[in-house]
Amino acid sequence: MLACATLILDQQTAHTQENRSSVASRELGSEQSARQEDSEPQQLEKFENTVLEIPIQPLLSQVHRLGEALEVIGSPLSTRKLEKLAQIKRDYSNHPDSADPSFILESIESIFDPLCLATIAVPNTGRPTVSVGNTERVLLEQGWRTFLIKVINPHHRTGRLFVESPNARPLPHAPADQVGSRWMQLSSFEGQPMRANLSGLGVEYRIIQIYSRDKGQKDAILEFSVSGDPKGDRHLIHEWRFADGTDGWHEMNQIRIAEKDGSLQIESLGNDPFMGTNVSHRGGPMVLRFWGKAETDGIGQFFWWTKDIPQATGDRQTNFILEPNREHLYEVPFFCDGELAGIRIDPLVKPGKMRIDWIDLYSSQRNDNWAQLKLKFESRGATPVTFRITDQEGLPAFAKFEIRDSEGRTYPAQSKRLAPDFFFQKHIYRGDGETISLPPGQYQVKVSRGPESITETVPLSVGTKPTQITYQVRRWIDPSKSGWWSGDHHIHAAGCLHYDNPTRGVQPEDMIRHLMGEDLKVGCCLTWGPCFDFQKRFFTGEVAEQSSYPYTLRYDIEVSGFGSHMSGHLNLLNLKEQIYPGGESKDHWPTLGLNTLKWAKKQGAICGPAHSSIGLTQFVGRLEGTDDKDGPHNLPNYNLPAFDGIGANEFIVDITHEVPGPDGKLVPSVDFISTMNTERVAEWNMWYHVLNCGFRVAASGETDFPCMSGERVGIGRVYAKVDGKLTFDKWIQSLASGRSYVSDGLCHLLDFSARSDQSPKRVDVGTHGSEMQLAGPQRVTFSTDFAANLDADSAEIELIVNGYPVAQRRVDADGSKMRIEFDHTITKSCWVAMRVFPNAHTNPIYITVNDQPILGSVDSVRWCQAGVEQCWKSKQNMYAIDEQADARSAYEHARRVYADLLQRSQQRHRPE
Repeated sequence: MLACATLILDQQTAHTQENRSSVASRELGSEQSARQEDSEPQQLEKFENTVLEIPIQPLLSQVHRLGEALEVIGSPLSTRKLEKLAQIKRDYSNHPDSADPSFILESIESIFDPLCLATIAVPNTGRPTVSVGNTERVLLEQGWRTFLIKVINPHHRTGRLFVESPNARPLPHAPADQVGSRWMQLSSFEGQPMRANLSGLGVEYRIIQIYSRDKGQKDAILEFSVSGDPKGDRHLIHEWRFADGTDGWHEMNQIRIAEKDGSLQIESLGNDPFMGTNVSHRGGPMVLRFWGKAETDGIGQFFWWTKDIPQATGDRQTNFILEPNREHLYEVPFFCDGELAGIRIDPLVKPGKMRIDWIDLYSSQRNDNWAQLKLKFESRGATPVTFRITDQEGLPAFAKFEIRDSEGRTYPAQSKRLAPDFFFQKHIYRGDGETISLPPGQYQVKVSRGPESITETVPLSVGTKPTQITYQVRRWIDPSKSGWWSGDHHIHAAGCLHYDNPTRGVQPEDMIRHLMGEDLKVGCCLTWGPCFDFQKRFFTGEVAEQSSYPYTLRYDIEVSGFGSHMSGHLNLLNLKEQIYPGGESKDHWPTLGLNTLKWAKKQGAICGPAHSSIGLTQFVGRLEGTDDKDGPHNLPNYNLPAFDGIGANEFIVDITHEVPGPDGKLVPSVDFISTMNTERVAEWNMWYHVLNCGFRVAASGETDFPCMSGERVGIGRVYAKVDGKLTFDKWIQSLASGRSYVSDGLCHLLDFSARSDQSPKRVDVGTHGSEMQLAGPQRVTFSTDFAANLDADSAEIELIVNGYPVAQRRVDADGSKMRIEFDHTITKSCWVAMRVFPNAHTNPIYITVNDQPILGSVDSVRWCQAGVEQCWKSKQNMYAIDEQADARSAYEHARRVYADLLQRSQQRHRPE
């Protein structure tokens, strides 16, 4: 028979038990007692004279886990309390029959009650009763404090204890008038060794942590509820526990899952892992909560589907930010429009591992079983830390800082960030002389200035006196010194991960800081569907006034969320006018991409499709007779895409068209294809095939920040060669002419050029049409200045002719710069480039032999022909009725062009 202590809930128990709190002193990081008698504790009258039998052995187990958990989160019990707890356990272990259960219970309460912020009593049904606890209510500006919640549970409920606060709601998407009151961040610790649910013991303790954005006296409301009400719990939809298996979760793509030690162990096998389960519930606002620990950083995704649309779709998904190498409660709110039928978690965005202890799904439509407690806190000021940042030449600079404390927590707290700090990023950007406030403690600061710099991690010790952190940028390469200027032609200041409250996206002065912090020289900030009418005010047709040389910000347009977006999003750069004629906003734009391009090119814009691979990664078949023709890295390949997305889809039609330019002369309707931010094979494969048809189109690099990625601007980059001082006009023209290379910033192919044996004249990429003319077959030397700083020890550079490698060389990827040359005999007209898959690619040099046009492959022309037909099948119904004739004409033109190319290519490649 278990030894039990008797607890009688009387008037004294129902209050704050002040007789036991007089010994409270410095605990859990507090510096002095700060008792405040401003709250009005509610009496637990309904529980008076209730007798509780508390089994001692389970109680000792619970407080043992509690002590371990406090150690895990960096808020250990004092030595005195640890010794007292250890003595209690020893005495009971040694003499269980003679131990006094009531004395043990009182001893345990004397250890933990003084650390409690509140005591709640859980009824059999309905709202709990809550009273003020006995601990000091001292917080730290920009810091975390740990508190306990005492739970009195006479009916042995085993639901989840929820502790929430209106003051802890996120700042992103908050109404402007609530920014001031949302000063708190609140987190319950419910991971191992704790349990997600209440144990059912008559008395137990739970852990919460509170972060304060501000200093000074702060008013707060805490709200409490317990799930699993016996009379029905409309709040709880489903809970998954992993003591006996995966509890209905199954592997779906690039993932392995298995139960181990009561947790779900997850291994990602690629860049798109996901798992799912079926769950039914009526629609409405919901929140998915799970406790886990990820080994990698990045952004996870959550999808849901409904009974009427039983698969995941892009418009029914949301994101969550991974907290690497630390225990974390993930909360993912979403709205299900229709009857919920299933959910999917994409836990990682790269190979790696993650552990999930439990998963719960709740309705966000609250029931009445919530109790409130009003409290006042004293939040003590943090210490100012000044950034002293210089570039390699010793001039003041910006840099990126990721600041973590000894527990791995990020500063400032992400949920309390507003621009210029973005809540979906771990890091912040600061310039020389700027400051941040940090509570006293030890920190690790990861600092860099873009991928061309050497990332460093430095310790930071913060006391009570102002201090500073010093960083001088160290580079492993600086392409700008050779005239190659980095840029990202596709970033956003609104939509996707950005909030639309308390402001409609962010401002130009926020975006320029991100360019400077990543040492990204040019950023094209594209206004699109979300917040269009607010963001359009920043377009001037010129460089934004917030630019600071050489950092250049310009606003333009992405056709996305309106107009011709369903046939493939378009980047329209260097516009003179941003609104299509006939209206003042976005609802009147044409639905045929070619009609949009005609308007843009007429004013001298530089244009190309966005996130090219979307719609090109699912296949409907394969080009007949090409089974043995796929190249290395599957480039090129002859799988036929579905053309069912918003990437370079209508591009296969538009590339065949010339349209009037500013002077009325015909110019290509598209100037570039976007690369470096979606599936690399699909991006480059489309590019290779149209190049093999003889079309001369450049590749450019983009991120689509913060949609394809919110990690940082400049994940995908284009480096454009500019003569003399950098200007946007010169940079954008170099992009269009192909005087550039695309890169992730970690690998560089500078000054790609060609020189024939019979001519001393060198052809530099992007100059004089990138064209070399040969009178007959000749040996040509191709060269580039290569440098890479990769995780791998080496990289393979390939010389590409008409899409296929004809020579390779493996070189060190240690950051050193070296001249790479390949000799190759050119016998037929072709295009030639260099690549390091998947990190970098030069634009082509076009070589004509005996004045013959470039027609690289009959199969590439056939592939494009099939692509036009599949694109029409996918997109026909997406064109407006009044543009159907234009669409048919545009596609028919493409069919004629490819048919003519096929005839000429077959004649060219006919065996003699």
